[in-house]
Amino acid sequence: MDVPNLAPAPMRSLVFVVTEDWFFASHFLPLARAAVAMGLSVAVVTRVRAHRAAIEATGARVVPLEAERSSLNPMAAGYAAGQLAAILKALKADIVHCIALRAILVGGTAAAMANVPARVYALTGLGLIGARQDRVGGLARTALRHLIRGALASRRTRFLFENPDDARALGLDPADTAVTVVGGAGVDPAAYASAPLPPQPPLRAALAARMLWSKGVDVAVEAVRLARGRGVPVELSLHGAPDASNRRAIPEETLRGWSRDGVTWEGQSRDVAGVYAASHVACLPSRGGEGLPRTLLEAAACGRALVTTDVPGCRDLVRDGIEGMVVPPDDPEALAGALARLAADPGLVAALGEAARVRIRDGGFTEAAVTAAVCAIYRELLA
Repeated sequence: MDVPNLAPAPMRSLVFVVTEDWFFASHFLPLARAAVAMGLSVAVVTRVRAHRAAIEATGARVVPLEAERSSLNPMAAGYAAGQLAAILKALKADIVHCIALRAILVGGTAAAMANVPARVYALTGLGLIGARQDRVGGLARTALRHLIRGALASRRTRFLFENPDDARALGLDPADTAVTVVGGAGVDPAAYASAPLPPQPPLRAALAARMLWSKGVDVAVEAVRLARGRGVPVELSLHGAPDASNRRAIPEETLRGWSRDGVTWEGQSRDVAGVYAASHVACLPSRGGEGLPRTLLEAAACGRALVTTDVPGCRDLVRDGIEGMVVPPDDPEALAGALARLAADPGLVAALGEAARVRIRDGGFTEAAVTAAVCAIYRELLA
């Protein structure tokens, strides 16, 4: 008689590819924990700096790969792809999940080299390529469309977007079965308590983000100065540090120079909930290129009114007059007007903040909702 094979089936392998360990640690730890709970062998290939322990605490393995995300050198990217292909083969990857644009380009090339057909490409925003509306931006999006949907895609490639505009920019229909639009990285409402609003006046606005020109930090500073010049009682606190690897980083001397006349630069904060507890409004006048900004998700979970711009991602979370106020990008006058309106109406501030918290809970923007959607993709690819 035949003797059944009682050896345990080998674990299926999921490999995340992300350029920076801090980015994975700040956004994707819940997803790693969920994948481990599914019984997958999980590895995170990334440039390791200070967050190895946080990632390993999920049960995932960390594999270092040095690849400078701001570099546009195709030879450097090709070398990184070759190294990554060898790693994918050694890990016997069943699924490669590439997070953000550079990781998709390098990781998709490596997956093709290593013959890993099950690929998840997670666009967390198109950055400057998405924000530029000139001919150069259009050509760059066309090139990306041909790469990501063509040379780097397989029949078992699935696309994750944080807003439907980014899907359309790459020529994909958000309703396509290969496309999933999720609520950013999601947020855990229980981790962001809705604290009572501080007394008004003044209206306290907080901008918590990396200090980049693309975030519209300068627009927020100018808007507050315009409003204060008209007698509006409003203050702005900036929370975040320049990103040394990003060419759009705002110099520290500029940030220090802005710290006057109702504007303060507080540097990096590890207590985002505390920042919003001391504020009435979260302000992010982005110039575009966002996926779905985590800072807006966190502020909404804290029950704070949101003031942002009419760009992809931001406008998908914030509906004008419901969860906050949406103004045109690069328009300090419009932003100053929105802040003045909120400064004059504390009841409106409270109502917008409450609606923002409900939006997180019921709109698919929770950590649990996003994790469930992505794990469903893994199950489909492994079936």
